[in-house]
Formats: sequence, structure tokens, C-alpha cells
Amino acid sequence: MYNLVVFASGNGSTLQAIIDNIENGTLSANIQLVVSDNPNAYALERAKAHGISTYVIKSKTFEGRDTELSEFLSNYSIDLIVLAGYLKMIGPNLISKYTLINTHPSLLPKYGGKGMHGMHVHQAVITAGEPISGVTVHFVNSEYDKGSIIRQTQVTVDPTDTPETLSAKVQSAEKIQLVNVINDFIHGKIS
Repeated sequence: MYNLVVFASGNGSTLQAIIDNIENGTLSANIQLVVSDNPNAYALERAKAHGISTYVIKSKTFEGRDTELSEFLSNYSIDLIVLAGYLKMIGPNLISKYTLINTHPSLLPKYGGKGMHGMHVHQAVITAGEPISGVTVHFVNSEYDKGSIIRQTQVTVDPTDTPETLSAKVQSAEKIQLVNVINDFIHGKIS
């Protein structure tokens, strides 16, 4: 079985898409653990509802989180770590030990970097008058949203779009793309 760990800071709708695709047989994988920096993240409730173990990061510093997670995750056999709406920077211990991917709600390199998440991204895309936006899955490195791009999917930005309507379009594309990318990792098409 292909072992995943998912990091999430918020609602966990992308986590739910991964869970649903495992349960319906689309993904031949097992989520061993859901990790969050936010004890109130609804992602943790989603995990518990499906019998998935959870872990809340205790450390509040960058170095502390890196050491804590490196030590805690060493108890698991992990094939892939998926950042699904996780907002903290990943440290060098994790980057050197694991394959990590992140899903980002824009066509990187546009609208990435520190502070560019959620509605901030969609508002920036609309304010700039972009005709298209989309979603990017990329490898995680030591800089926000700068890792090598694995796959991108475009969505059209309509003149009537609000950050909320654009978010809905991007999230829909994001879930499909992320499941496809995870499947490619499972089947050895991406390494």
C-alpha cells in the first residue's frame, strides 16, 4: 500500500477529496496521518471521522516545527507527504528526508509566495484582470511556491467572477488534478 501523510491548516476539503478517492477505489493508498499546525482545523475532524490518526504541531517556531515533525514522522513509513492547504514553511529536515508536494491555487510562478493563499490569490488574479487562472501541483523546497512544477490545470476567469466564484472553479480543478498526480506517484509515473 502507498502511504500518504497529509498536512492541512484549515477546512480540509482537499483532504476530503483524497479520502473519498481512496474509499471509492480510485487511489490505491492509505493516509497514515493528518498533520496540522491549527488545533481547530476542520481537516482534523474530517480525518477522525474516517478513522485516520491526527497530529497537531506543538512548536511555534520554524526550527522547532522542523525538528518536532522530523522526529515524530520517523515513526511512520511514508511514501509521499501532501500539503493540502497547509500554510507553514517546510524545514530542511523534512525536505531532505521526504518527497513533499503542494497544491497551490494559481498558475505558478504567478501569484505565489508568502501570504498568497486562499482568497488573497483569487482577489489578486481578478484585480490584475487575468483571463485565466488555475492550479499548480509542485514539489516543495525551501521557498514558498518555488519548487519544480509537476502539473498545472487552467480555468477561465470570467468578467463576472468574484474571488469566491473563482475559488470554487479552482478548487474543483485542484481536487481532480491532485488525485491524478497522487495516482501518478503511486504508479511510478512521477518520482
